[in-house]
Amino acid sequence: MFFEYKLRVNSRDVDGHNHARPSAVLGLLQEAATLAAAELHVSHDETVEKYNAFWMLARVWYRLNRPLAFDETLTVRTWHRGGRGASMYRDFDLYVDGEQVGEAVSVWVLADMDSHKLLRFSVMEECREETAGGALCKSVQLSNLKLPDGLPVAERRTMRYSDTDINSHVNNARYADFVCDAIHLETAGEGKFVSSLQLCYHAECRPGEELLLSVGELNGGRCVAGKDGEDKLRFSALLTLKDLA
Repeated sequence: MFFEYKLRVNSRDVDGHNHARPSAVLGLLQEAATLAAAELHVSHDETVEKYNAFWMLARVWYRLNRPLAFDETLTVRTWHRGGRGASMYRDFDLYVDGEQVGEAVSVWVLADMDSHKLLRFSVMEECREETAGGALCKSVQLSNLKLPDGLPVAERRTMRYSDTDINSHVNNARYADFVCDAIHLETAGEGKFVSSLQLCYHAECRPGEELLLSVGELNGGRCVAGKDGEDKLRFSALLTLKDLA
């Protein structure tokens, strides 16, 4: 069982190279996941009402064969792998004009509205195996990134109102902007495109908080760690660039 969503890459999504920004790609995936959840009757409001819980994205990864460009019509096909334990995987395939241009994998958790403690997916009957993707399910597993020690701080970033989402904390996609700014993608990306991005969300951030963004290299890509003033890791990321064909 899968959900399919078509959308146009608009002018707000692209950068000066006519490439969809990583935050825009994550935003498109997030929109597809939101609509797919509504199709399963586990939208934000329905989950709050029935389970007194809300969805949280724990980890996400995507890979592109080429950049997504302005005015292209993107088809996102998505499905979940079934709820196991305290987390659930959601997979994505991305198409333009019938050609697969990328894929993505995300890991979601359910948190209690009052205590913010994680709930086991056994409580959510809508995410049973019968509604999962079956043979479509990917084998990709997402673990937390192991970043090098002693990464140098590249910048400080204060969270603002404009970073927030429906849960009043920093939107998942906004962290991709933090990553791209920290590595100065406007220069690092000349003649290249972001072929993959992995983000791990360790603790939520709210307006008024400040993050120290440290930058380094890992597995042939650029890694970024976002820590608060008490040296607590809030997010980590790994971004890979490839030459344009």
